[in-house]
Amino acid sequence: MKDQNQNSGDNSTNIQAGTVNIHGISAIEARQIALDVYNSNFMSLAGIAKDIARSRAEEITEEFINKLQQQNPIGLEQAKDPDFQHALFGVQKEYARCGDREIGELLIDILIDRSKHPTRDILQIVLNESLTVAPKLTTDQLAALSIIFLFRYTINNGINSLSTYYKYLDLHIKPFASSISNRQVSYQHLEYSGCGAISISSLELPQLIRNQYGGLFSKGLDETQFASKQFTIPRHSPIFSRCINNENNIQVNTINEEAIKTEADNHNIPESEIPKLIAMHNESMMNHEEIRDLTINGAPYMSNVFEIWSNSAMKNITLTSVGIAIGHANVKKDIGELTDLSIWIN
Repeated sequence: MKDQNQNSGDNSTNIQAGTVNIHGISAIEARQIALDVYNSNFMSLAGIAKDIARSRAEEITEEFINKLQQQNPIGLEQAKDPDFQHALFGVQKEYARCGDREIGELLIDILIDRSKHPTRDILQIVLNESLTVAPKLTTDQLAALSIIFLFRYTINNGINSLSTYYKYLDLHIKPFASSISNRQVSYQHLEYSGCGAISISSLELPQLIRNQYGGLFSKGLDETQFASKQFTIPRHSPIFSRCINNENNIQVNTINEEAIKTEADNHNIPESEIPKLIAMHNESMMNHEEIRDLTINGAPYMSNVFEIWSNSAMKNITLTSVGIAIGHANVKKDIGELTDLSIWIN
């Protein structure tokens, strides 16, 4: 579990367990309720096993209450809700059984997200199910969910250069790159557990990268090729720039097709020119092998990701709401912050 020590500035206040009272229930009361839930429901074990299980349940409860106070203190009120108690007991029970710190941290993050949804809606239902499914997954399956989620379901709008692209991969993909597996049974189990569906159709990783961050992989057009497009837009328009990979050439100054439409609107470019801009963007793009090589050049660990994606069901699987929720939580556990899950599940 992560260290709970806090540092504060001159004008800030640290919140530790037992110091706040939100809507009539304190952290101390919430912790006691949580432990009562465990003691009242967990199976009777004998001897050392009983002591180990209780110790683990207390550990995960303490970690949860501390983190809940930091991230969503109003969620302490959820300790009185029967459905939330049921979800909490599931976390205690699973951690008491296995003692796996990685799973424990993941379950805490999912449970904190669950505390933000006191009313019965689709997110609450998905998060409840995620708490049940996540302990059934192995490290390589969690890593696969994280990478599939990031490449298939997200785009980072802060990426505007190869350097920011590589930094993004270092932060988000590298932690999982060495853990993924090409074993078919790994992805069959993800399907069986309700995290995804394996289809006949496939989507190669270079194509996904091209769709999302294609502007980084432009070869551009030389002056003659550019002139042949017969744009009514001036050459000096901000919609054009020197090619990121060849300063002698010209490229569309955006990251992907959606960005072209947005920038065209921002610069009052005639709608009739947008298809020509998109065509230029796509025609000047590197091929899949070149995209792969340039990515690996700045992020060598991506060699394993490309290899396994191409030779496993990673390219065939689409995630369910539960798979997205677990992948989201697993990424958030490692990087600390991530856009709210409701962006993908609503």
